[in-house]
Amino acid sequence: MTNERRANEQGAEDAERHTVDSPKVLKALSHPLRLRILRHLGTAGPATSTTLAAALDENTGTLSYHLRVLEGSGLVEDIPERSTGRERWWRGVRGLDIRRPPQGELTEAERAMSVELDRMRMEEDVELARQFTAGQAESEGWMRGSRSLTHLTKAELGAFHDDYLTLLARYAHGPEDAPDDARPVLLRWFGLPAD
Repeated sequence: MTNERRANEQGAEDAERHTVDSPKVLKALSHPLRLRILRHLGTAGPATSTTLAAALDENTGTLSYHLRVLEGSGLVEDIPERSTGRERWWRGVRGLDIRRPPQGELTEAERAMSVELDRMRMEEDVELARQFTAGQAESEGWMRGSRSLTHLTKAELGAFHDDYLTLLARYAHGPEDAPDDARPVLLRWFGLPAD
């Protein structure tokens, strides 16, 4: 691949991504069932409230309500060409760069939601770390990880984070456009001062 073609593809990928940092999105994400819905749509692909209810062992009315909340916050969208009559097909919105709103712009209730979302995500991350430790040897190369220590300025840490997001976008596939031999893979990155 030529450098020009790579640059053109990178520009197209960047154009498809957009940053979301509203309290409305934070509120939508701070519910465990909505996180499960997003995970299911991200791994299994489009679904109706009926197929989601069966997959997540929830009732259809509950799923419909939470899908509307996710739609209102721009995290899921319906697929009009697949929907018929009362049956709506849903998919996760691709290309979102979800960022936390600045703490100073959040109300006390929104800060509490942010703390709850962090708690839920941390529980999930700890469980993923356990799974990684337990299953890496038998994963046949499907589990990869890296740990590192380096010295960075605050600006360099910010640039590293942005480069990481660019790298994720370059390799991003949804369930509908993934190669046949692809599997859903959970990726995590965080950096924090060591002193």
